[in-house]
Amino acid sequence: MIPSQRRRTARPRKPAAAGAARLRMKDLCAATGLSRQAIHFYIQQGLLAEGTKTGRNMAWYGPAHVERLQLIRRLQEERFLPLAAIRAMLADDTAALPPSQQGLLAEIAARLPTELLGDHGRTVNFADALARHGVAPADGERLIELGFVAVRGDGAARELPAEHERLLGLWAQWRTLGFTPERGFAPDDLAIFLEVAERLVAYETRVLLDRFGDLPASAAAPLLERALPLVHATFIHFHQTAVARFFATADLPTPRRPDANQLHLPPPRTVRWHQGLRDREDRSLAEVPASPSDRRSHRRYGEASPPGRHQRRV
Repeated sequence: MIPSQRRRTARPRKPAAAGAARLRMKDLCAATGLSRQAIHFYIQQGLLAEGTKTGRNMAWYGPAHVERLQLIRRLQEERFLPLAAIRAMLADDTAALPPSQQGLLAEIAARLPTELLGDHGRTVNFADALARHGVAPADGERLIELGFVAVRGDGAARELPAEHERLLGLWAQWRTLGFTPERGFAPDDLAIFLEVAERLVAYETRVLLDRFGDLPASAAAPLLERALPLVHATFIHFHQTAVARFFATADLPTPRRPDANQLHLPPPRTVRWHQGLRDREDRSLAEVPASPSDRRSHRRYGEASPPGRHQRRV
């Protein structure tokens, strides 16, 4: 047979394993009630494994992805856990710690005030909080999808933890400053702050366990409570220093300053007054002597009189 006349037979596809449902992204969104952007965000944050890629823009997902996403939503809505706590729980980071360190962390958490850990028992209506701070409903829904705030309930009865309302106020200030959708800003831009904060918390946990692990919880908890405001102040200092160093060392063009010869300054005003002398002289206002007699004469003839107004006609 001539090679050009050979028919290319398609390879038969391998049948999917029995009971293994394969889901496209749109099917995964429908099964979990999450948007495509939220699922991609969870993948980027390490909360969800990537799907099995079969092409550049194609991937298959399975029941394990559905279960993981449902668990994330449940932890957010029922226990109001932030993404950092959910990530640590799913990764089971504390399980690798010795029992003594696990017990120390549990005792420290029990001794810390509710103002620091958050009072998850007090909630506010989500819709009322949006209206109170002037946050657009679309932005509020996006904050929920990204896991920045957690709500409980459905529809107009959704409740928001009181401490999460602070983020709504901060986001409203961003919008007021001009960080608008027209300029490409969305709640997704807050992810960098969350990433930096989680890295800092991970470092703080290692320092606490490695260098203060020998302290009892009764001494470690007050130490941590007093150190956290210092951590926040130190972070703000280094951020401000980094901004100042950037503008001080950046190779920026020097702004042009106007030439003094090109400045159009008004001519000096001339005043005429009587000095008790025989002759009257025109002098610039800047050359007025400061003697008492001159001040009296100045008050006598008025300030900044136009030339010739008080001049006696000859």
